[in-house]
Amino acid sequence: MPASHQPFRLDGRVAWVTGSSRGLGRVIAETLAAAGAKTVVNCFASRDQGEAVVAGILAAGGEAMLVAGDAMNETEIDRMAGEIESEFGPVDIVVANATPFQPMKELEDYTWEEHQSMVDAFIKSPFLLAKRLLPSMKDRRTGRIINITSEVFHAGMPKFSAYVAAKGGQIGWSRSMANELAPHGITVNTVAPGWIPVERHDDVPESDKAGYLATVPMERWGKPSDIAHAVTFFASEEASFLTGQTLVVNGGRTLW
Repeated sequence: MPASHQPFRLDGRVAWVTGSSRGLGRVIAETLAAAGAKTVVNCFASRDQGEAVVAGILAAGGEAMLVAGDAMNETEIDRMAGEIESEFGPVDIVVANATPFQPMKELEDYTWEEHQSMVDAFIKSPFLLAKRLLPSMKDRRTGRIINITSEVFHAGMPKFSAYVAAKGGQIGWSRSMANELAPHGITVNTVAPGWIPVERHDDVPESDKAGYLATVPMERWGKPSDIAHAVTFFASEEASFLTGQTLVVNGGRTLW
């Protein structure tokens, strides 16, 4: 069967994944590339790591390029989008995955600056990315906006209010955009991972990990590939009639 007729293929599509030099973002970028997308790896502080991800995709026979910049800064987003358009063409798929440090504190111990950093990452960044990319998507009457949210909104996790609030805002914004953009052939969906340990969780105590795992009905840890495959589905033509949806990928830990 020709590759163009295989399900969930992204051949010829341009996919921009923010925060993709490591962790979940890296695996999302690699998986989209394996599905045939021209994949844009976006790093901020770790250019060497971003270049390594690109090199790995190229070695596997995929297409990839690196853009370095802050996905929460309008000027930087415009510059990076221009670089992508010059090399790969207009962006078809954007995955908003970049995330800052996520403090866990009681309400009285939070500062507004910590709240603002969450809002910037999970509402401002998707907004600025969409604002820059939408004119071309509307002209071509196609586009996929996929926001990486979190199960914490559905679980109402305590001592994490800044993160939970911003993730709730991100889901709300995505749902509004889904209705606004549907007439233009553009879908907006979210993937909400459970806790999937990656590099930044290396220092988390094993007792904390064991406590979480005990609450997962499937009795196993999720893998970064579980998230990446959900993203690939939403990015595909097969998901063209799905918009405004949140796919919670956490082994049944929350049902919503």
